[in-house]
Amino acid sequence: MLDMNWIRDNEELMRNTAAWKKVDFPLEELLEWDDKRRELRRETEQRRAERNGLTKEVERLLRQGEAAAGEAAKAQVREINAQLTKLEAELTEAEQRCGELLLLAPNPVSADTPIGADDSGNVELRRSGTLPDFGFTPRDHVELGELHDIIDIPRGVKAGGPRSYVLKGAGLYLHLAVQRLALDVLAERGFTVMDVPVIVRPEALERTGFFPGGMDQTYELNGEKRWLAGTSEVSLVSLYSDEIVEADTPLRLAGMSACFRREVGSAGRDVRGLYRVHQFSKIEQVVICKSDPAVSEQLLQEILANAEQILRLLELPYRVVAVCSGDMALKTHKQYDIETWMPSREAYGETHSASNLLDFQARRSGIRFRDENGRLQYCHTLNNTAVATPRILIPLLENHQQEDGSIYIPKALRKYMDGKEFLHAAVTAAE
Repeated sequence: MLDMNWIRDNEELMRNTAAWKKVDFPLEELLEWDDKRRELRRETEQRRAERNGLTKEVERLLRQGEAAAGEAAKAQVREINAQLTKLEAELTEAEQRCGELLLLAPNPVSADTPIGADDSGNVELRRSGTLPDFGFTPRDHVELGELHDIIDIPRGVKAGGPRSYVLKGAGLYLHLAVQRLALDVLAERGFTVMDVPVIVRPEALERTGFFPGGMDQTYELNGEKRWLAGTSEVSLVSLYSDEIVEADTPLRLAGMSACFRREVGSAGRDVRGLYRVHQFSKIEQVVICKSDPAVSEQLLQEILANAEQILRLLELPYRVVAVCSGDMALKTHKQYDIETWMPSREAYGETHSASNLLDFQARRSGIRFRDENGRLQYCHTLNNTAVATPRILIPLLENHQQEDGSIYIPKALRKYMDGKEFLHAAVTAAE
């Protein structure tokens, strides 16, 4: 949510932002309702002042025995009360409508955000690692999973429907190992690690900017008035809603949770394997800091570097891209994506997303701090994936496969995998 006065002072920027982000933001309607709200507030306050003055006049007249004049003044008070009842109802409607429309206002993008229509407008910033040069025909992660008996998609679909899967044996241990690696890296870097709720109240999703626009991507628990979160960002930010925090030292939070997404609109896309599934696990970084753009920009680079370090420990080639306006969410001010090389796609695939939201979420959530002058200000919030699995298993299995079908285990993961250096196939490649 943005400040209404700020929106009025930056109407042209808001029109451009809506166009750049391709969102339907009814700015003119919002301005009209805000004009009406301001006028109703003025008139309501004026009528209340008149009523209060007349009420005192009634008391004076009655004390002085001027009954007729007192009754006439009482009649005026009743008339004003009737007017106030109507005005207050109209004011409530105007305030409610303004609040609803403000939730649709997009967060302006940073000056260095590329302007583009979709992900084709994202700009590559750098690459890390060397792409594998196989001297054999490589298998994709589904074939490798079947060869090692660690991924079972048909039985997952049997139990859970499309975009479901089963990880078993070493597949489950790899799934857990990458999460444990991420938690350990973040804990070493001063993050408080947490296991947080994934069943959340609708206001938690609204306050963090996922509602109202993302309801079609979220699973609702019928009859519960609660929803399944698609990221622990929702819970981590909501933990501090309506609080005044000490923001001189940023709050660095790492949430471990299952995540659920409906993937509406992705029919026919990435249907093979583990790339786009309904249920997954994620370690999410969230930072809450004071509202200093230089500080939040530095922290954005920090959480991006954390994710890059995890990928380097996994010995995976990746690239970092600056996300363009048309590929951004309503809430995002600046965003980087990390895309990891996936041999079966012969392309980089998104595995991480780092965002600076400035005070967009904090305004919705009521998260504030006291500045050096003791005044309350809204915080800045940031988030980034540390690791999301099973998607990360795609590049992990495919990049590290060997000609005989075995899979190399990166050194950083071995302490979580009983010291194994390789996974060997359940059956040999020849069989």
